[in-house]
Amino acid sequence: MAAYVISEIEPRDPVLFERYRALAPATIAKHGGRYLVRGGASEVVEGGPPAKMIVVLEFPSMAQAKAWYDSADYAEPRKISKDALRRRLIFIEGVAFGYAGS
Repeated sequence: MAAYVISEIEPRDPVLFERYRALAPATIAKHGGRYLVRGGASEVVEGGPPAKMIVVLEFPSMAQAKAWYDSADYAEPRKISKDALRRRLIFIEGVAFGYAGS
């Protein structure tokens, strides 16, 4: 079952943020992930406050999403992210196709 990584991001250091953005995609792809959303325009219609930027990744499974996050491949971008951005990171499992409620 697919798993998703939802990241609500507020860039803090523009130089480090661009470095992070240059390094992270290859690590995501290497672990079977892909971008579904990468900071496009958004509109809050309920609740708030709005996130500065939203990124949504899809991985084939929760195990692969967690393996990416904990991987040696992602270690450098993850370290850079501590100073480059402030974020809320959420891992969530998708639903299987054929689910009666879909």
